[in-house]
Amino acid sequence: MPLIIVTGFPTSGKTTRAKQLHSYLAERIRETSSCTPPKYRLHLISDQTLSIPRSVYDLSATPAHVRSANASEKDARASIYGAVKRVLSDRDIVILDGLNYIKGWRYQLFCESKAVRTPSCVLQIGCSKEKAKEVNEERLRRRQERQDSGAGNAAADAENGVSKEETPAEEEEGPYEPENWENLVFRYEEPNPMTRWDSPLFTLIWEDDEQQAKQVFDSMWDTIAGEARKLVRPNQATVQRSRDAGGDYLYVLDRETQEIVKKILDQQSDEGGDEIRIPNGGGNDGDELIVELPAGKKVGLPQLQRLRRAYMGLHRGGIGLEGVGSMGPERIRETFVGYLNDAFEKDG
Repeated sequence: MPLIIVTGFPTSGKTTRAKQLHSYLAERIRETSSCTPPKYRLHLISDQTLSIPRSVYDLSATPAHVRSANASEKDARASIYGAVKRVLSDRDIVILDGLNYIKGWRYQLFCESKAVRTPSCVLQIGCSKEKAKEVNEERLRRRQERQDSGAGNAAADAENGVSKEETPAEEEEGPYEPENWENLVFRYEEPNPMTRWDSPLFTLIWEDDEQQAKQVFDSMWDTIAGEARKLVRPNQATVQRSRDAGGDYLYVLDRETQEIVKKILDQQSDEGGDEIRIPNGGGNDGDELIVELPAGKKVGLPQLQRLRRAYMGLHRGGIGLEGVGSMGPERIRETFVGYLNDAFEKDG
């Protein structure tokens, strides 16, 4: 199942919408699997679930000459990427809640989902810069108030016999430092529905109510799990060429051609002109391939190895082509024997 990438300004309501989407999808999965085991698994991945602090995005304390190589942010993205890759499959719906503000990062996630043959989409949380800044400033104010009253509360709890573990945990996400918030907004790259990695693009704005959110979620469900879901094919360059149970394509190509060269050297006579019988590998003893050696001379190992390398070079160069990559042992033997016969005929 697909990867849903949530993106938007910092403190624009992404986590709230991601939790709403998680609840909606959980309900839809229960409805579609009421009498059977769940068909899909649901995952919500965010900075909070991975215990990534918001300070990793802060470049204010970083020297100007190393800001482009912000190691802490790259390490955070690596942790997120690993968490997504571990659970992403055709049976898993993954909601990735975070800034996701770099289009190159969204493209990397798009390629990962395509490689496992599952669709991806982007949910953009629309919010004005002024409103998002107001939310962040309010969080900063509340954090300062908690810090100011923290010592007094701790003393009161100790006096009343309330331990720290018994104090209710604060569920609200922390704020961004003002300079860090401005920096992230400045660097934000809005998704473009005209690009492959940002489409299909769904949008929810700050003012959308629960009914409007449900309509967007319904459209999203139809796209990723309903009748509107499209078949995803990975790029040919990323498809692993392991079509044969005996090994991957290059290994089978090397093994079969080497075996034919060995049979020719073992069976030919000194006079030449022999017909070397090669089993076709299909288990039928009556069906064999014939290598017609040139008359009047013996074919040496250097000539056979030269022809073998030329044949392998032709087929290795086209490994990205479907017709070449799907060749099995029998087809390799047939084409190599035909290649040898053509070469010997030209030399004769």
